[in-house]
Amino acid sequence: MILRIKGKRYALVEPAELRRLKRLAALQEAALPAYPPVDARGTMPAKEAISVSIARTLITKRQAAGLTQEALARLAGVRQETICRLESGKHSPTVRTVERIEQALEKAPKAKRR
Repeated sequence: MILRIKGKRYALVEPAELRRLKRLAALQEAALPAYPPVDARGTMPAKEAISVSIARTLITKRQAAGLTQEALARLAGVRQETICRLESGKHSPTVRTVERIEQALEKAPKAKRR
């Protein structure tokens, strides 16, 4: 059910459905590479944080497109190992590799929504 309060839209769900959605979100989050720990100053190493951010975005977009690592690699003209390394968050891509992957994701057929 959708409610409108003061011009904002809210979705009303049963508590059991909310718990299910929270569990699903936690599982998806756990499957992504973790950001590096924050230091005493409240910052994290920039290079590692950027690599993890790229990895998390790549995984999310690839999965949303319904592609395997192998299929994305084929569309992007890169090796499957390259996609795997980037998704680990421990490697940084070149600008050209990012461009090729981005173009491949844009032309990939959209995954069917459930």
